[in-house]
Amino acid sequence: MTDDSVVARAKQGDPEAWRELYRAHAGRLVAWLQTRPTGDTAAAAEDVASQAWSVAAEKIAQFEGSCDDFGGWLFGIARRLSATSRRTWQRRNTRPEDVGDLLDTVPDHGAEVVQQDWVRLVLAQLPPRERAAVGLVDGLGWSPHAAAEVLGVSAVALRVARHRGLRRLARSGYVPGVRVRPAPRG
Repeated sequence: MTDDSVVARAKQGDPEAWRELYRAHAGRLVAWLQTRPTGDTAAAAEDVASQAWSVAAEKIAQFEGSCDDFGGWLFGIARRLSATSRRTWQRRNTRPEDVGDLLDTVPDHGAEVVQQDWVRLVLAQLPPRERAAVGLVDGLGWSPHAAAEVLGVSAVALRVARHRGLRRLARSGYVPGVRVRPAPRG
């Protein structure tokens, strides 16, 4: 596989190429990471995203592909960093009250935040694999193929997890306008 022009320029250190990659993937990356709880209040989605960009910049020479492929690669890096953060938090056993006054409160930014909170709440009801599949495909608009690559699963496994997640959400009433008939008993 050969690199497209944006990736080739990024490998050469072209700042404009990096800006182009950032514009294409940064917003979706943070939004997706916000659906993946780390358990650690000190590890914000933006922090994990920043680490992912740093790792990508260090290892860009090892990457081959297009700008879209870069997004999948970047999300894979972020997924691994998020999992590491979660394991670290579990080992440290930190609690939100432990940070107390160290963190500033974030002001409410209106309806957009309420909508994001609702989406996080709904997705939090799902098991991790289903949450990731629904979040990437239905929340962020990724293709199933790209989402499967990011999660490190087969396309079939992603399709099954997504189907189960959507079905579980519909049964619980979280998906407006979608009704699921109970399976016939017999």
